Amino acid sequence: MTSMDVPADLPNRKATTQTVAVRSRPAPVLTWVTLALMTTSSVASLRAAPTMAVYGLACVFLYLVPAIVFLLPTALVSAELASGWSGGVYRWVSEGLSKPLGFLAVWCQFAMTIFYYPSLLAFVASTLAYVIDPALASNGLYTAIVIMVLYWTGVWVSSRGTKALAGLSSWGLIIGTLVPGTILVVLGIVFLGQGNPSAAPMTADHLLPQWTGLASLVLIVNNFLSYSGMEMNAVHVSSLKDPAKEYPKSMFLAMGLVLLIFILPALAISWVVPANQTSLTAGVMQAFHAFFSYFHIGWMTPIAAVMLIAASLGGMLTWLAGPSKGLLEISRSEGYLPPYLQQLNKFGIQQNILVTQGVVTTVIALMYALIPNVSDVYWIFSTITTQVYLIVYLLMFAAAMRLRKNQPNHPRGYRVPALHLICSVGLLSSAAALAIGFVPPSQFGSGSILSYICIIGGGLVILGLLIPYAFLKFRKPSWRTEAAEGSPS
Repeated sequence: MTSMDVPADLPNRKATTQTVAVRSRPAPVLTWVTLALMTTSSVASLRAAPTMAVYGLACVFLYLVPAIVFLLPTALVSAELASGWSGGVYRWVSEGLSKPLGFLAVWCQFAMTIFYYPSLLAFVASTLAYVIDPALASNGLYTAIVIMVLYWTGVWVSSRGTKALAGLSSWGLIIGTLVPGTILVVLGIVFLGQGNPSAAPMTADHLLPQWTGLASLVLIVNNFLSYSGMEMNAVHVSSLKDPAKEYPKSMFLAMGLVLLIFILPALAISWVVPANQTSLTAGVMQAFHAFFSYFHIGWMTPIAAVMLIAASLGGMLTWLAGPSKGLLEISRSEGYLPPYLQQLNKFGIQQNILVTQGVVTTVIALMYALIPNVSDVYWIFSTITTQVYLIVYLLMFAAAMRLRKNQPNHPRGYRVPALHLICSVGLLSSAAALAIGFVPPSQFGSGSILSYICIIGGGLVILGLLIPYAFLKFRKPSWRTEAAEGSPS
């Protein structure tokens, strides 16, 4: 994936390199079940569970809706694009729309990580607090310090060109998702089976979220980021024996598995942690702490915390340099970034980009120390991350329709049935999510609505539009360092 498609849950998703050739299709090496499992491992995570747990049984509805209108269109459309054009989203958008919009797409994939890593490390900080002192989970200064220390440590490790971390993301699925997720759900079922009441009502009339205006549905937007990244494994569509039949089956199976991994832990949290006490960063550990205390095995709480921390840090270290590398390779050939940001250190790593990103991350981390409610900061960063990344999908769906119209005979290993309808659903749902993201969630508290809109809108406009426009506006022919140095792409 030379353009380094970057998403929701970033650390465990980026183990695939998007380099599908349009030439002859390679011999099949994957079964549709294997591809479904790969897709599940690249998307599923426990980190988003607390945000949906506050809705109790309604989280089922709030996960299903984006799965149908966003997850499925993304998976199908990216499969057609990946089986016809190598080079990832930059190539797709450049071919379908224009090169500047292709740069915008790959920039947004990189830019969303600027807010993604602080939110990921805030989750790590809250989880680590249950090893040290649970009271620290809501301490903004503590969270800011942990974010800065862990991020700069990750930059140092990544800048050394360490290859031994390559397998950490696959282990992260087992250590940080499957095992703790299964434990959480099993303990929850036993807890209810012993006659204990659920903290959230589990009756049929709570299947739909209570309507209190747009704010009651805002948390659904975060699920778009949770589901993003399906385009990663679309590159393997040509490795299936019969892509036209097997890829849809693979995606439906993956959707089912992803929904189970997302929904069941969220329900387990809602059974034991009341909605008004659920922390968006520490909700998983709140549930573990409550269950382990009830079953008198409190000594397991730090163990669960270490498992979640290990998976998150492993994913961060494995993929910290990934998105910036995709941006670097495009910029060296097209001259989108100044030469300073294109420089490599002696290990061949784009250290200047990582350091620049680290300075911005440090400033963002300080907001955790300045804003009293850690959950509010976490939600703001998660929303900005989603908003920026949704631009990528808007461009991708538009490019797919344009390519089908302008290049109908271009070889494709897989063709989406009713492509324009599928793309229209994806476009409309992405646009709706983008709009809803400006509405403060009902859990946001008594904060100023205008301030919330300005923060989200400012982050989206500055990070997702103005900065890439400035690079395009002021770029010079001399910025094309790849042509000058003869470096391979």
